[in-house]
Amino acid sequence: MDRILITGGAGFIGSAFVRKFHRDYELLVVDNLDYSGDPLRIEGTGVPLRKVDIRDFEHIKEVVEEFHPDVIVHFAAQTHVDRSIVDPEPFFSTNVMGTLNLLRIALDAGIGRFIHISTDEVYGDLPPQSREKFTEDSPLKPSSPYSSSKASADLMVQSFVRTYGFPAIIVRPSNCYGPWQYPEKLIPYSILRLLNGQPITLYGKGENIRTWLHVDDCARGIKIAMERGYVGEVYNLGSDEEWRNIDVARLIVRYMGLDEDWIEFIEDRPGHDYRYALNTSKIRTLGWEPEIGFEEGLRRTVMWYLNNRKWLEIRYSEVAEFVNRWRHRALKFSNKHK
Repeated sequence: MDRILITGGAGFIGSAFVRKFHRDYELLVVDNLDYSGDPLRIEGTGVPLRKVDIRDFEHIKEVVEEFHPDVIVHFAAQTHVDRSIVDPEPFFSTNVMGTLNLLRIALDAGIGRFIHISTDEVYGDLPPQSREKFTEDSPLKPSSPYSSSKASADLMVQSFVRTYGFPAIIVRPSNCYGPWQYPEKLIPYSILRLLNGQPITLYGKGENIRTWLHVDDCARGIKIAMERGYVGEVYNLGSDEEWRNIDVARLIVRYMGLDEDWIEFIEDRPGHDYRYALNTSKIRTLGWEPEIGFEEGLRRTVMWYLNNRKWLEIRYSEVAEFVNRWRHRALKFSNKHK
């Protein structure tokens, strides 16, 4: 495992992996540097970055043949649920066909191990009052175009394991948060709005529940799965910290010295999953435990964004433009189904 190709390594989770472990391996990052990719995330690591789209079969094949990686860790994906509702096509072309390209190339190249980064959203959601948690054997019931594209990719990876004896491992993290996250996701978007004198907006009543995992703990879990996991297995990766969105928002306003008047509620989005929760006993048998509690991790995250306000605010106009388009589209969906 000396040479590792990182797809999507200028993205949020991929770059955290690069920052933490660039001294442990010889890494090469490939990333298409779309709206959410940023080379600044890995600046100073010394890790080379190639601008490559995994949908470009010949280009990514050329990179693999030149670098000869022992391992591919596949982070590259379109990830934002709201964007997938507005336009599903990029999610399937990237998350499904892009993954297929990598699988075919890795199979032909004889890659020693392929780590596919998935999501807990492939399981769908858990109902109110349920204390159940998803295990790796739970059926896949994706709710959004995003999660269905990731579930499709998971099944394809598993088919390569079964059909070709392909050395793949799937990791399904829960909701990640931390520094450098693009501000379309709940936590950085909420901070960005508050910095611009606008309230946090929550879907519905803010009762939806997520299990939160600091991105550094996620990166460590992926490394452990890569080094100690068993080929063909799936590993859930998450903390035991379940938080309602409203309670996350309350912490954010408190850490920013504000009160709950800075929280507003908006019409719920279509197909909004209620609760995600993972049974993570399987990866814990490999020696992984989360190290950063959510309240402390969120406090550090808020402080990071306040100290890096320029990076965050540069993205304000592009995020606001998308949100306006999304709200218009969501209103049309809502009216259509009333």
